[in-house]
Amino acid sequence: MRDLLTDNFRAFSARIGADPLRIQGPGGNTSIKDDAVMWIKASGMELADAEASDIFVAVDRRAAAAEARGAGDGTCRAAVLDPAIGLRPSIETTFHAALDWRVVAHTHSVAALSHLVSPAGRAVARRLLEDLAPVFVPYAKPGLPLTAQILARITPDTRLILLENHGLILCGETTAETERLMEEVESRLHRAPASVRAGMPAAGPPPGFDWAGEESWLARDEAVCARVANGSFYPDHVVFLGAGLPVADSADEPPVLLVPGTGIGIRKSASPVQRAMLRCLSDIFRRLPGDWEPEPIGPAAEAELLDWDAEKYRQWLAAKG
Repeated sequence: MRDLLTDNFRAFSARIGADPLRIQGPGGNTSIKDDAVMWIKASGMELADAEASDIFVAVDRRAAAAEARGAGDGTCRAAVLDPAIGLRPSIETTFHAALDWRVVAHTHSVAALSHLVSPAGRAVARRLLEDLAPVFVPYAKPGLPLTAQILARITPDTRLILLENHGLILCGETTAETERLMEEVESRLHRAPASVRAGMPAAGPPPGFDWAGEESWLARDEAVCARVANGSFYPDHVVFLGAGLPVADSADEPPVLLVPGTGIGIRKSASPVQRAMLRCLSDIFRRLPGDWEPEPIGPAAEAELLDWDAEKYRQWLAAKG
């Protein structure tokens, strides 16, 4: 069974997991399967550790694919082949199992997200990737809702799926084939980051916070500041940073604080994952043209993510790390 977990697959997973322009913290996932067994990254694990640690969990592929179509609760915990290992499958196991490709990679690519958070960007991405037959999927809560949206749109030949306000899914029969497709998509969607007003604010940070020098430009650009204060644009932002960026501290102890016109404070106790998510937000908006109006996922979608046991588990694991 472990023969499926090849050195090439582990190396590929670790390589993309170590690139913050493709994966941030425990986000994203990879899988490799045959007809009976699928290995997938466990919930809360980091792809960057794929060569150094046992981050993958084996599931009964047929049982997981059945859950994708409604035969179960969608967590795929019952499909785990060795429950004694104590790892939960990724919350996105159902779509991995349902896709009839041997190697599947799901990333939170900054290049892709800079297009997928706005209607104008999606139109550009559709044109740039047209010959690759991409399938665009509207935002849905990760897990069964997202899997249902994917299955309603793909064909057996679909290898490239663009998840609006979320990321990429890339498929192939081999690790090398999936990686080649990823490199092609990344190359076509690449946008150079804009020059910004980086650097530390002159004033002292709010109590309990340090200034985030590289990301503080978000607070100094009036249009961008208004956007990041009033909405969230992809799921992992909500899971690890909360809804939008707050402009006032509170009893909830938000990990970041937006001080309009001045800078971004990051709580002294913020985790590495929270710091990575703040960098991701900056990376995306540095690549977002001013005339591409981004669309937040909205308060209802934020509330779903904030009150979700699967994501609370992922937060707990990230905090432990």
